[in-house]
Amino acid sequence: MSETVSRTHQDALFCLDLFSGAGGFSEGFRQAGFHTVAATDIDPSAGATYDLNHRKHGTAFILGDISRREVREEIFAAVGTQELDVIIGGPPCQGFSQVRNHARLIEHPLNRLYRDYVSVIGKLRPRTFVMENVPGLENLAGGLVRAQILEDLTLDGEYRVECRVLDAAAFGVPQNRLRILFIGVRRDLGIAPRFPESPFSNSIPILDRKASGSRWSYRHRKSPETVRSLAKLLDPASVALVTVEQAIGDLTWLRPNAKLVRKPSNDPIEYEAAPTSAYQRARRGKAKELFNADVPSIREDTVKRLRSIPQGGNFRDLPEELAARYLSGKKWGPELGRETLSRKYFFAYRKLHPAYFSWTLNTKADCVFHYGTPRALTVREFARLHSFDDTYHFLAGDRHSRYRQIGNAVPPLFAQAIGRTISAILSDADKLAASHSRQLELPIPAPHVGEKVG
Repeated sequence: MSETVSRTHQDALFCLDLFSGAGGFSEGFRQAGFHTVAATDIDPSAGATYDLNHRKHGTAFILGDISRREVREEIFAAVGTQELDVIIGGPPCQGFSQVRNHARLIEHPLNRLYRDYVSVIGKLRPRTFVMENVPGLENLAGGLVRAQILEDLTLDGEYRVECRVLDAAAFGVPQNRLRILFIGVRRDLGIAPRFPESPFSNSIPILDRKASGSRWSYRHRKSPETVRSLAKLLDPASVALVTVEQAIGDLTWLRPNAKLVRKPSNDPIEYEAAPTSAYQRARRGKAKELFNADVPSIREDTVKRLRSIPQGGNFRDLPEELAARYLSGKKWGPELGRETLSRKYFFAYRKLHPAYFSWTLNTKADCVFHYGTPRALTVREFARLHSFDDTYHFLAGDRHSRYRQIGNAVPPLFAQAIGRTISAILSDADKLAASHSRQLELPIPAPHVGEKVG
């Protein structure tokens, strides 16, 4: 690391972001007081988004495949001799789903990028690290996968590593999003790993569908904790738990393009409605214009179906006549040899409920639809549900890429909670080291007069 960067960020904690994508993990850690020295990803569109939003903070972005030696060397050069406080990242782990006998999972060919993640930790020896991934890893193969990852990440005992599944919704993200975190702390620091804590982790309200169809009610245990959680969820002045409407309700005026426009707009527009919740005000921040707000065009068939689905409903709510594959006579998609929608549409046409969290966003624009207007969400609304600020712009890649960049990202508010926990761990380690140092520096008392020495 250059001396200039060190002086500029002398009060910050130093971070390296591997598999950074568009930068949600880095953004949350930045909000928690970290300086990301460098980040890397193989996706050029996600990389361009990352660079656009993080170059101004002094982060070097490295585009390329981390399994290539020259890319790793570029990462090491960007870090320099500076000790890293944390390495963060979510390496792809496709090979973990193919467990065979007792073969070491880290050696599976599909886990190449996971091996690279582990090897970079071993090379740079950060004080801590965080690995984020899908929650299915916890119980895959009866827990063998989790146990193998924990073993790999200890690096022959150099790190203490623990894991836990957390829901981002408990940390102010308006989205139910379960993720598993592996947190490692270098053993010489003398501090055990710990995880972000939320008073709502065990009391998140559940929204139940009633037999009448469109009626919903909140199910929760009649305890003070769950009653308080529901009050927080439904309070627009609170940012502790956030509903869909509290997240994107100020953007309901947006409408689909009249014509099919394949290229997304990079032009800003003016806000046409005032914020109606604390969360909206927080996400707007200092933004004067609204980016990523063009609404994708939508098929007539989809509009007809969405109008028949209640808020919070999905494909299963469609009457028989609307389950036909083609409603308007216009053909779309591949021919499936059937006249009705297939079972793969089980989770399709999901209409958000305004008074609850969003379902987990994936990489597709049509994974959820607007609760009030028969349309898809804009990239900005996707970003709002993922807790990105309106000042965080997605201007690289085609329309599909921009949704994918958000869907693959760690929600910044969730990342911020993780970052604050890592910061607290490091602070405790520094205090412990200072205490040991003071004990070593204590003077040896002089002997009393007449006392024999030795």
